[in-house]
Amino acid sequence: MQALLLEQQDGKTLASVQTLDESRLPEGDVTVDVHWSSLNYKDALAITGKGKIIRNFPMIPGIDFAGTVRTSEDPRFHAGQEVLLTGWGVGENHWGGLAEQARVKGDWLVAMPQGLDARKAMIIGTAGFTAMLCVMALEDAGVRPQDGEIVVTGASGGVGSTAVALLHKLGYQVVAVSGRESTHEYLKSLGASRVLPRDEFAESRPLEKQVWAGAIDTVGDKVLAKVLAQMNYGGCVAACGLAGGF
Repeated sequence: MQALLLEQQDGKTLASVQTLDESRLPEGDVTVDVHWSSLNYKDALAITGKGKIIRNFPMIPGIDFAGTVRTSEDPRFHAGQEVLLTGWGVGENHWGGLAEQARVKGDWLVAMPQGLDARKAMIIGTAGFTAMLCVMALEDAGVRPQDGEIVVTGASGGVGSTAVALLHKLGYQVVAVSGRESTHEYLKSLGASRVLPRDEFAESRPLEKQVWAGAIDTVGDKVLAKVLAQMNYGGCVAACGLAGGF
């Protein structure tokens, strides 16, 4: 099988496409022929070595994948069945989805939902899944469309753009925050009522005027601090990313 293999030499991460024998796959009770995997921010950090994502080397990155079962010792899955995976430390401490095959625990797999196929599942990917979890967190906290504006930071990224589209579809008034002016029209086409430049979130005071009924933050750092200071009383923030640092 071919795979993107990460190795470490003199403290540096080296990435190369290699042909590997499937006997090198890690332990697991289900082997999957990987058809699609999405490229995530965490994958990019792992491949470039800019983030301490990889726990042990050598490692195949790819924190999600979708494909068909090749062999299974788990009675819940059978050969030829379509499955998907996201999370579980795959691509970090267990060989991941940027390969032609993956071997994982059956507990980590999800049977492909009706209406999806492997390609569509990875178009949505971990980013889309995360965005929906954030939207559900706002709903669970009681934030309703009539309560006021919802701000989405890092809105031009995978999680942010999906969150903008989902919130708009559900009837929320969405304000997108992006550091790239070239994405503003795109974000409005997804449903953002207005777009704010990231520079407006560079500095914050401990408490500011209440502005937001809810927020989905994918950036962290100073941007999240500003959002928290501007939240309405009883509002909710779903914070899911550290693109801006701690």
